[in-house]
Amino acid sequence: MKFCWCTITVNDLDASIKFYQEIVGLSVTRRFSAGGGTEIAFLGDSGTEVELLYNPKAKAPGVIEGISLGFEVDSVDKMIDFVQSKGIKVVSGPTQPNPHVKFFFVKDPNGVSIQFVEHM
Repeated sequence: MKFCWCTITVNDLDASIKFYQEIVGLSVTRRFSAGGGTEIAFLGDSGTEVELLYNPKAKAPGVIEGISLGFEVDSVDKMIDFVQSKGIKVVSGPTQPNPHVKFFFVKDPNGVSIQFVEHM
């Protein structure tokens, strides 16, 4: 079995695409209308994708606790500088629970926790 994607319901598809492209570094692999005003965009570069789902009749759930999406970075320190330069608040960390890993969290435009992790 292969994990294919994670779906996030969004209030603003363009703002969400911008976050995942500019901050996370994912590319749009496909974007299409699904009828009834619903739009879908898939982003990803290495197999597993993030699916962004905009439906004008469905409101995104807001701050989502207990779920995060993790993305590996070369340097947590450089990534913190980068996200802060874009006006994005670090909500937790940086944390280094052992000598081999360091990470921190931000929120995407939909309230989803995004973890940036450095394996050392």
